[in-house]
Amino acid sequence: MSETDDQKQYVPAGSAASGPYALRIDPERAGWGYSGLRVLELEPGGSHSLAAGESEWIVLPLTGGCTVRTQGETFELRGRESVFGGVTDFAYVPRDARAQIASGAGGRFALAGAKCERRLPARYGPAPEVPVELRGSGNCSRQVNNFAAADTFACDKLIAVEVLTPGGNWSSYPPHKHDEHRPGVESELEEIYYFEIDRGGMGYHRVSPSRPGGTDVLAEVRTGDAVLIPDGWHGPSIAAPGRDMYYLNVMAGPGDKREWLIRDHPDHGWIRDTWPTQPVDPRLPLYEADAQEGPR
Repeated sequence: MSETDDQKQYVPAGSAASGPYALRIDPERAGWGYSGLRVLELEPGGSHSLAAGESEWIVLPLTGGCTVRTQGETFELRGRESVFGGVTDFAYVPRDARAQIASGAGGRFALAGAKCERRLPARYGPAPEVPVELRGSGNCSRQVNNFAAADTFACDKLIAVEVLTPGGNWSSYPPHKHDEHRPGVESELEEIYYFEIDRGGMGYHRVSPSRPGGTDVLAEVRTGDAVLIPDGWHGPSIAAPGRDMYYLNVMAGPGDKREWLIRDHPDHGWIRDTWPTQPVDPRLPLYEADAQEGPR
């Protein structure tokens, strides 16, 4: 993926807006084959028709709730006040379908997508069934909402999770990558990070090359920004003190098996060995949920 005026790995808020979308990153715009993300903004009483095309989609409320009608099904998404306010329910829209998304009170809705081959049934994802994981410890503690992780919700290609990092902590750390197909060790996945920062704050995100001429990004990120990762060691994502960080990860790739396998950067992977001796940040979970400590 070459970096041009129209194809940059760092996507500032508003620079990829299109029509009702505050952010629209389709595979063609990203210059890769599978992963896509749109952020739909609806005024009170507004609606939008989504043509799924060759992609499967998850409608994920960021703020507000909505109704999703597709394939003869109607899903009422209660949503949430903000990404820092709680786990949300969501809806799955299969490829080759049409969906009508409507919101009485208005809101912002992430449409996480991936080009795929299988046409799975439309489904509702209840918020209470979203596994919440506390990952890392000390100042590497973060919360992961695994709503569409590879082993939690059935999709053909799409993998998507939310990560919440308390102010002052490092997330996506140690730096890791998934840009090569190595059976049982590493899966090849394109990834989009979409950021929101609590109360207008800022954070930092790093991607370093894993190969000559590879992705190299050091970005100050704010609400609405995105970073595209076709390759490279990604992390850390750093939350400024006093400002919690949220990011939505959207991933997909060419592998026959839908799985998230990563390799840590050899210079930084040792940090995992320190986690068992430190407590998880007591600020986590950031909101009430049945959080459980999971794989670190």
